[in-house]
Amino acid sequence: MPRKTTKALVRPKLPDRKYDNEMVQRIINRVMQDGKKQLAERLVYEGMEKAAAKVKNDNALEVFEKAIKNITPYMETRSRRVGGANYQIPFECKGQRQKHLTVMWFVQAARAKKGMGMSDRIAAELADAYNQTGTAFKKKEDVHKMAESNRAFAHFAR
Repeated sequence: MPRKTTKALVRPKLPDRKYDNEMVQRIINRVMQDGKKQLAERLVYEGMEKAAAKVKNDNALEVFEKAIKNITPYMETRSRRVGGANYQIPFECKGQRQKHLTVMWFVQAARAKKGMGMSDRIAAELADAYNQTGTAFKKKEDVHKMAESNRAFAHFAR
């Protein structure tokens, strides 16, 4: 039984300077290392512009939003112990958790690419996500397949 009954207070995220978008700010904050926010902003903005050029679209924010929408999960599995056995139980993923997974998978996939600068990595991953390919999109598909294959255990959910 949990000791706390109240939910943790979630502070609102302020939108970024250029596009006035909360998800862009989340990506910037996740890319940032050692408190160097201006560098992170520059990398993300350059990556967005390069991705828009790659997919031949004038609006970088539109490309970004479609790419993020393509890698946003709507199901995930959580481990639950029932009668001495551990089951992967599918749960709907929404709200803060959904945004967190999206940003985390995107930045991990961008950092995993080697042999180019970070703005090029971000651009490549955005273009891949826009075209429904790439590492972050594959991660979302894997999570959804796992949830679908364990659908039989959904009755164990609380």
